[in-house]
Amino acid sequence: MFVLRRLPACLALLMLGALSLRLDLPFPLALPLTLAALVLLFIAKAAIQAALSAGLWLGAVAWLGTAWMRVDERLAHGAPWLRLAIILGAVALFTAWSAWLLRSRND
Repeated sequence: MFVLRRLPACLALLMLGALSLRLDLPFPLALPLTLAALVLLFIAKAAIQAALSAGLWLGAVAWLGTAWMRVDERLAHGAPWLRLAIILGAVALFTAWSAWLLRSRND
């Protein structure tokens, strides 16, 4: 059960690593940070799990901010924006769910 509850967080951290590259964080910095977070995810200390959960909550906010910026760009150019908003909103919701799942029970 320990590993299964962390799989959504693992995927969310990988997506946040991709977002950090998209937001121009240098690759030599983004890769070690993402890998360190993935390793820490499987250490069963409450403080580490709380920090990772907080990071995932901030990641959900980052996804919402990205959605806001991209939708605003699409609206300014008159391009379709609804599908983009739904996809990025779903990714933000998934990231928030994985943060909640990570902290919902200590096992």
